[in-house]
Amino acid sequence: MAATGKPTIALVLGGGAPNATLMAGALVALLEAGVEFDIVSASGAGAIVGLLYAAPRQADALTALAGLAGIGVSDAIYEQFPVNFKVFNKPGVLADAWRAMQARNPLLQAIQQQAGQGPTQRLLADWTSLVMATLCPSSLSAQSQGLCAHVPFIEEVVDFSKLRDFQPEFYLNAYNISRGKMQCWTKREVTHEHFLAALSFPFIYPPYPLGDDYFIEGAAIDTLNFEDLFQRHPHIDYTLVFDVLGSSRLLHPPRDLYDAWVQSIITPLTAIARDDLKLFEALHNRDAHGRQRTEVLKISFDAHISQEGHQEEMDWSFSNLSRLYQAGYQAGQDACRRYGRQLGLETDELQKTA
Repeated sequence: MAATGKPTIALVLGGGAPNATLMAGALVALLEAGVEFDIVSASGAGAIVGLLYAAPRQADALTALAGLAGIGVSDAIYEQFPVNFKVFNKPGVLADAWRAMQARNPLLQAIQQQAGQGPTQRLLADWTSLVMATLCPSSLSAQSQGLCAHVPFIEEVVDFSKLRDFQPEFYLNAYNISRGKMQCWTKREVTHEHFLAALSFPFIYPPYPLGDDYFIEGAAIDTLNFEDLFQRHPHIDYTLVFDVLGSSRLLHPPRDLYDAWVQSIITPLTAIARDDLKLFEALHNRDAHGRQRTEVLKISFDAHISQEGHQEEMDWSFSNLSRLYQAGYQAGQDACRRYGRQLGLETDELQKTA
């Protein structure tokens, strides 16, 4: 318990895209209920959610998080071409120049800005993006270290200069493959480049160079980043964890080759996340004096996702990401009712979530 009498509450945002909208929905419900965090620890896809919460560029945190489903592809397109060309971009210097040209084109930007106005506008915007992505040059070859360019859109939605003024502590991890160890940065250190390093999932993105070292996504090694968190904060009253990758129902007989490939990526992350949480609770949730380091508050999404929904959970369609956001939002409301005392919520605040 903190010296002020207010419990210390940490939020742990683990890896696992495209399930980021699950985390975003749950976080919005928690923030609307008045939950305040003292520490935010992010890893992998959780970095996107954490940064939209901590340092949104154009809107407030709730609006930015609610708009995350916009990275999904219009269903009419996704049904025919099930790849998120908006997130996974072609690599190379010419490809970067092509995207910079698009960003300077007022007509293309006007089309994209209307995407949120309805299904027709979204279809037009995503069709335009698909055409431009198809025409984009690429340097991909057998000698490439990854399939895609590092996430190009993050500076459009996150203002990294705001992060140091974010009231809670903020941590972001990545794995330093040059030195063979995990590295964790604070809010005073995190820049656009650190984010790219923290989201460089092997094979999809090449390792990212920072200084003399190369980094890959921390969630590929440690999805929940418990070790560094508790080295910095030996005792935290309550630690809120989103059980995004802990569901065995996430895996299913693949519908096609692409679905099988996506599951081959998610499967090890699922096992790592599940085992990390169990190992922490069983072995490491005690300090040198045998006292409990923290009480883990786990938010489960299973009750709000049907079996059919789990089979589509890794799809990048707009409708699926929107469903996941709503499932996350409902799970967040459930957590407010279940953990209201631990989260410091008053009775009237709890009634708002009922």
